[in-house]
Amino acid sequence: MSDRRPFRWATTGARMLAGTLVATGFVVAVATGVAVPWPTLTHEPVQVTATPAPDATVLACSGSLLALGRDAATAQSVSVAAPQAVTSGVREGDPPLAETPLQPAAPDSFVSVLRAEPDGRTRTDAAATGSSTISSDDLDGYAASACRPPLMASWIVGGATTTGSADILLLANPGDVPATVEITVYGTNGPVVPPGGEVIVAPGSQRAIPIAGLALGESSPVIRVSATGAPVAASLQTSITRTLLPGGVDLVGAIEAPEPFLAIPGVSIVDTDGTAIEATTFIRLLSPSADTTVSVTLLPTGSSLEGVEPFSVALTAGLPLDLDLGGQPAGEYTVIVEAGAPLVGAVWQTTGFAEGADFAWYTPAPALAVPSLFATPTGPSPALAVLNPTDTDVDVAVDAVDGSSSTSVTIPAGRAARFSLRPQTVYTLDAGDAPVRAGVSFKGSGALAGFPVWSADTAAEPIVVYP
Repeated sequence: MSDRRPFRWATTGARMLAGTLVATGFVVAVATGVAVPWPTLTHEPVQVTATPAPDATVLACSGSLLALGRDAATAQSVSVAAPQAVTSGVREGDPPLAETPLQPAAPDSFVSVLRAEPDGRTRTDAAATGSSTISSDDLDGYAASACRPPLMASWIVGGATTTGSADILLLANPGDVPATVEITVYGTNGPVVPPGGEVIVAPGSQRAIPIAGLALGESSPVIRVSATGAPVAASLQTSITRTLLPGGVDLVGAIEAPEPFLAIPGVSIVDTDGTAIEATTFIRLLSPSADTTVSVTLLPTGSSLEGVEPFSVALTAGLPLDLDLGGQPAGEYTVIVEAGAPLVGAVWQTTGFAEGADFAWYTPAPALAVPSLFATPTGPSPALAVLNPTDTDVDVAVDAVDGSSSTSVTIPAGRAARFSLRPQTVYTLDAGDAPVRAGVSFKGSGALAGFPVWSADTAAEPIVVYP
């Protein structure tokens, strides 16, 4: 019998060698596959770029002046005190404005809503303002305000709920669905949603809410209006009576949002009648969310005039502050406020404290992103103040849309200029792409009023849709 073990060992050795070579080759192949880029196959997702169709331009006015408590049986009832005359328009060749009334807050009141449909794929820019003049036992003075688009959130800086004040918060819903509105009052105790601070504003209607019923005894209130369901246009009718004599009336427009830089152009500080016993000009400021220090500057209108030395004041979050701006020479100013946190504010100015006096609240002007329309209602000596907050000179053109007037001025860096206007006229303000800020003011015997120029809506940005 033969011995076959050497043959078996040779066979086994050959198999082990072959296995080792195969394993080594596999490792080398894997390593090479990892190191060397492999061919890839990618698919770009299907996408469509589209520009949203523009909406109609909707402007809601504050409506007729209202009076509180003329019905002795109902102290909180409202009634019509004076009608509002509205001036409105669009650019030449644009679709015309259609005017419809809202269901008013008081019988015989008239509240205008103006709507302009887009021109194809282009939004129609529009402007509208209203004014009222009244002389009665409980209301006396001149009030003017711009008609504004409704907002989901807005701020009202002005008014009071102390003795002699009869202020009314006006909420207009020009939409087709109800709006639920929450009213927050910032006062001496910080922000409070008072009993009755949540209301429903029916579609196509206006509500009038006496603010004394929300927060009685507040001398410096600031109101935040938050809407759900539909946007609302908020404004404040404010008036005061001193020892049975009416001391003025005004309509205060809404501020869209707090910001750390406020510019309030066209503040008309006037000579008083010599009977002033309290501040004739003050600014109300509120930092809603953070303690901050603000710097306030009064800049006279005109390129050759020096501004008043800035001064600083500390604000506590959630607490409004009234700051006296008196002691300045009569003239027109732009009030500039800079802070380390977003804030809201407005300037109050009166012609005096005797019979026949009037007052006005001047609210901040937003930066103008594009050429924008504004309108002047009936009123005394309308004027436009334009601030150039940039570091370079800016060319500004103010043209009547009917072609009746055209004015161009170069405004130096950091200065403000004044343009004389005509009542009942629609204008275009064009500063190119410079973020100027502008306000319209009225000043006459026993009459003060002012409102800012808002920017026209910019074109909608294209969006990418992935089907």
